[in-house]
Amino acid sequence: MYWTYIVTNKNKTVLYVGVTGNLLRRVEQHRNNAGKRATFAGRYNCYYLVYYEGFGWARDAIYREKQLKAWPRAQKLALINTENPAWETWAAPG
Repeated sequence: MYWTYIVTNKNKTVLYVGVTGNLLRRVEQHRNNAGKRATFAGRYNCYYLVYYEGFGWARDAIYREKQLKAWPRAQKLALINTENPAWETWAAPG
């Protein structure tokens, strides 16, 4: 499986869209990078998983990542609010 995902910071002011072949490991990497200025997600403490989609093919996940990154913030917020209206922090699927 390949995953397109969105993580945010504690105050939900920053959104990070990414793609990975191992969502559990990737979210853990984001947590480990918290506060590290070398990465965007680390600099803004984005490690709260609030949205993800699974795909059977890497190309489909990459296509969706590019699509989401091109969206304005309001559209990303609407997507998250549709699937996760409480903005609960989800555990990544194993």
